Amino acid sequence: MPEAAGKRCLVAIDLASGPLIIELHLPAVATIDDALAQARRVLAAGGEHRHHAAASAAIDWAAAATGIWGERRERGAVPREGDRIELYRPLAADPRQQRRTRARNHGKRA
Repeated sequence: MPEAAGKRCLVAIDLASGPLIIELHLPAVATIDDALAQARRVLAAGGEHRHHAAASAAIDWAAAATGIWGERRERGAVPREGDRIELYRPLAADPRQQRRTRARNHGKRA
């Protein structure tokens, strides 16, 4: 009997300690949100990712920005076979504002 139609995807989670990659087998119609829910269950179950289980408490599963291969995507998007689904953590500071501050401070030193 053939295996049910599906796809394999990676979920990459940006943790402060470094990226965490989880390989998942998903139904063909699974969305980014579905993949994140399954990744969360995998982390909660422990297994090979047990050393990251504590870090998963700090992950904003519900509201963090998501993407596929570095491009922002909504949670309802349907990834394709082999896609890398990414869950981003918020930036500590706005890079544009940091550049403005450095430029302003550099002008004061001159």
